[in-house]
Amino acid sequence: MDFIDPSIEAYALEHSEKESDLLFNLNRQTHLKVLQPRMLSGHLQGRILSFLSSAIKPKYILEIGTYTGYSALCMAEGLSKNGKLVTIDKNIELETMVKKYINDSSYKNQIEFINADAIDVIPTLNLEWDLVFIDADKENYINYFDLVIDQVKKGGWIIADNVLWSGKVLEEPDVKDKETIILQKFNEKVHLDSRVRNVLFPVRDGMMLMIKN
Repeated sequence: MDFIDPSIEAYALEHSEKESDLLFNLNRQTHLKVLQPRMLSGHLQGRILSFLSSAIKPKYILEIGTYTGYSALCMAEGLSKNGKLVTIDKNIELETMVKKYINDSSYKNQIEFINADAIDVIPTLNLEWDLVFIDADKENYINYFDLVIDQVKKGGWIIADNVLWSGKVLEEPDVKDKETIILQKFNEKVHLDSRVRNVLFPVRDGMMLMIKN
């Protein structure tokens, strides 16, 4: 569920910065060739991620959940000189596509793609993150937050995608609907955690923005 009226979103896109030719092509190819293209961040959300990254000028970005690489390329636009973005995904089938578009970009020397389980990889990364983007399996959102929070620098940002989950977070979920249950718990946990300030944006499927105190 998108929480913006389609005509309003279309108007917003018409009056927003265009995506690059590379991102446009990646967007198109994802919709043509990949299952569940709705998982792509897309033009509007991609510009939001790019603008936030550009405002922060992060030295180190961590992305949990690469998909086809669109959001990573958007956030890389804001990297500081000699900055680095690490993006992790365990989907082997998309690895070739991800690497192609990273290598076709001007950020190929600043982006490291790790094809593995983020739960295993994150503890091994000895970096202090300026920006973390969580957009992977929903059942591990709380685990991802707990793993990264101490690695994020003071004043650093954490962004979690899909936190409204097509509006399901407003409902009493079935006991078997683990994703909705976890997202409800995640949203409540973040909101009550004194280590972060937070605001939930009803953009597309919901973006939770956090700044570490």
